[in-house]
Amino acid sequence: MTDTRGPQPQYEGYATGPLPGEREPAPGQAGPYHPPQAYPSPPGGTQGGGRSHGGQQGAGTAQATRRPRTGARTTPRTRKARLRVAKADPWSVMKVSFLLSIALGICTVVASAVLWMVMDAMGVFETVGGTISEATGSNEGNGFDLQSFLSLPRVLIFTSVIAVIDVVLATALATLGAFIYNLSAGFVGGVELTLAEDE
Repeated sequence: MTDTRGPQPQYEGYATGPLPGEREPAPGQAGPYHPPQAYPSPPGGTQGGGRSHGGQQGAGTAQATRRPRTGARTTPRTRKARLRVAKADPWSVMKVSFLLSIALGICTVVASAVLWMVMDAMGVFETVGGTISEATGSNEGNGFDLQSFLSLPRVLIFTSVIAVIDVVLATALATLGAFIYNLSAGFVGGVELTLAEDE
């Protein structure tokens, strides 16, 4: 067979010179080859150790100069839980209502005593009692004595009786209300509550 392609051009780089593996190193390159660095290495360190130390110093400087954003806001998240009161213990309801009723009765007695002393110091009983005595009095006897009727011991006794009745009624009604709530909760499911917790 004959070659009809004609003379082929000769590449000067491969035709005249040695191959890349057969080239001799340049006289100025006595040590290993080091690629060019984008950043100069810090003085006083080796090539590898200085480079890692310089990288750590650069990262530390970048973190030190980094400033927090002042415009960012942190909004607290609120967790919500939906619960249902399925049953109320009548015994616990009775105990709590009894103690609250006693506290309310004591406050009522103390408030009545303080109010009576304030009105007596202002002269209300004397003025009103004199007016009632003149209106209900006659030639044969004096009229109705309001001051003796509304004396402090009598007022305290009357208030204490009211407080005791209030304690008994409030405790009984609260316990009965707990039984009624348990019966109604069995049909409709009870009262639903939504509880929220801030983080």
